[in-house]
Amino acid sequence: MVSSCLAASPNLLLPRQISFPAPNSDPSLPTKPTISSPSHLQQLHALLIKSGSPISSLPFSHIAATCALSSPAAFSYARRLFQRSADSPEIFLWNSHLNTLSSSSSPNDALRLFARLLSSDLLPDTFSCSFALKACSQLPDAILAGKAVHALIFKLGFDPDVFLNNTVVHMYSSHGAVSDARLMFDKMSSRDAVSYNIMIARLTKEGEMELAREMFDLMPERSVRSWTSLIAGYVQWKNPREAVRLFLQMETAGMKPNEVTAVAILSACADLGALDLGKRVHDYARRFQFMKNVRVCNTLVDMYIKCGCVETARKVFDEMSERTVVSWSAMIGGHAIHGQGEDALELFEDMRNAGIRPNPITFVGLLHACSHMGLLEEGRRFFKLMSTDYSIEPEIEHYGCMVDLLSRAGLLDEALGFIRRMPIKPNGVVWGALLGGARVHKRIDVGQEALRQLIHLDPLNDGYFVVLSNIYADAGRFEDAARVRRLMRDKGVKKTPGRSTIAVDGALHEFVAGESDHPRIEEIYKKWDELLVELRGRGYAPDTSVVLLDMEEREKETVLYRHSEKLAVVFGLIGTPPGTTIRIMKNLRVCDDCHSALKLISVVAKREIVVRDRNRFHCFREGLCSCRDYW
Repeated sequence: MVSSCLAASPNLLLPRQISFPAPNSDPSLPTKPTISSPSHLQQLHALLIKSGSPISSLPFSHIAATCALSSPAAFSYARRLFQRSADSPEIFLWNSHLNTLSSSSSPNDALRLFARLLSSDLLPDTFSCSFALKACSQLPDAILAGKAVHALIFKLGFDPDVFLNNTVVHMYSSHGAVSDARLMFDKMSSRDAVSYNIMIARLTKEGEMELAREMFDLMPERSVRSWTSLIAGYVQWKNPREAVRLFLQMETAGMKPNEVTAVAILSACADLGALDLGKRVHDYARRFQFMKNVRVCNTLVDMYIKCGCVETARKVFDEMSERTVVSWSAMIGGHAIHGQGEDALELFEDMRNAGIRPNPITFVGLLHACSHMGLLEEGRRFFKLMSTDYSIEPEIEHYGCMVDLLSRAGLLDEALGFIRRMPIKPNGVVWGALLGGARVHKRIDVGQEALRQLIHLDPLNDGYFVVLSNIYADAGRFEDAARVRRLMRDKGVKKTPGRSTIAVDGALHEFVAGESDHPRIEEIYKKWDELLVELRGRGYAPDTSVVLLDMEEREKETVLYRHSEKLAVVFGLIGTPPGTTIRIMKNLRVCDDCHSALKLISVVAKREIVVRDRNRFHCFREGLCSCRDYW
């Protein structure tokens, strides 16, 4: 029995006493009384009989709300009143309350009422079943109850109803039963845009992007929600390029993005560094009043930060009418990774004065800021403040920041002791921070210990081998540097090719180290050769120690000259007007040689160059870098 299945569901058990919100009075019947309890209803009924007033004077929606889950006697009493006096079919009155309960904070109340209606032999209609399915969709363990309602729909012959079938598909989808949802979808005799949207939303959530795209392409008619679901799915599953392509197709199709679309495409722009498109979405958000949406603003702040426009991000932040802890944390972290530690710490004080309680991400930003500014004691204070003032247990990211802070300050032995006392197992980021400090302070022993740990934690990360090899080379221990290279080769560690992207005239251009099929590559090489003459005149000498390949020095120099960020910067010089800021996104850490070259290029070309590498931002201006030459 459907009713017994609903009643037996363990998550549908409720306390005996059920409180209902006071029903709103019906504006069309302002003189009708409000009913507070079944006994109150009986008193009002008696009063009507005594005064000779018609029973239709009673507010029937209040009767349903009051008696729906009260005692069986009160429920039967309400039914008799409905059957004698209501103008509308009785099920309509119960459906009204079913709808209210299915959208409430206790959707299991809707299923209890649905079960009671079935037990009383009251025949449900399509709306009754849809409200019951809606309740099942919101309860974590109600899929069996949902299947029972689905079976009842077939029994009652409601299955041709597309709205009801959509609700069934949504019920299965909300429980992650993708195969059941797809089976129901395939069996539907007719489908609308909602049918497809439900499936696309679930498939994207599960990462089934090929199936989601296939279903999207089959849609006879697409809504904004259809486009947005797929775009958001591509962003979620790390394919921002496809998200951008789809968004441009959406614009071509004449569809207007909504606030959810804006959040999704701005996230894609942040991942790609697609500043021009991000600015265009920002303009659109202003025109259509999206800037009142805090999620849109937060994503805009994040986009500008990740595109290297921290000043613009701060302007958006300052103009926000509402800020959440996400807003503050994003801006604090943005100042930190851009080398603006003082601004990050000042903003934290503003955050506290505004009464906003920081979260773990806030402290990651603060510790980053202290690390890049060398504020050792401030960093220690923030690390302690997390647990003492805010009861935030430090996570692996916070420990990594502290190791980075100590290592930058040259306290490598203290950093090593800190790692060994950590209550959680250190990961590659923690040991990598120690290795970076060992490189800066030329501590071979610490570098060796860090690499020993990293070989086990992240054996295929070529960057760690490169750093230790450089430590040996800086110390003049070239045989040891060669040994690291052999170890790298023996373990099958292949150097990840560097990839850099730059946006010019709204189009993204990608360069790969050592190779390129870019249509203007010969022009880029020629410009580099011209630039190299000026760089050498200003003291540039290629640092071939970063090339972990057995080859002649001149060949190593050629490899250095073909690093992806150099190619991207040169393309920026020939592809943009003089004085334009060049913005590069790189998948790896910037090497020492490129870092030195880009500082000089910023002087020779009179350009500001912003590079986002795997760890942070580098803003090259007038021969200096915002990272203060440690990254």
